Amino acid sequence: MNQRLVFCQKLQKEAPGLSNLPYPGPLGQRIFESICLEAWHLWLKHQTLLINENRLNVLDPKARTFLEQEMEKFFFEGTSQKPAGYKPLE
Repeated sequence: MNQRLVFCQKLQKEAPGLSNLPYPGPLGQRIFESICLEAWHLWLKHQTLLINENRLNVLDPKARTFLEQEMEKFFFEGTSQKPAGYKPLE
């Protein structure tokens, strides 16, 4: 099976793309077309951090909206931030 290549907007390089839409709707389509698998894995780690540090309930529509906005920032604007007061474990 041939791996699909994309020019990743996040990492600014050609790399293997995702095998299917990672998220519903236009944002998912945009990610599928222009984000590589490596960047998607970086997002999953960042998303987990956001969920845990902000104690988000992913079933809450407000939390889902927040995560979608952060996803857009992470991939396309480069402005997604770590949660306020976040300190990695040493």
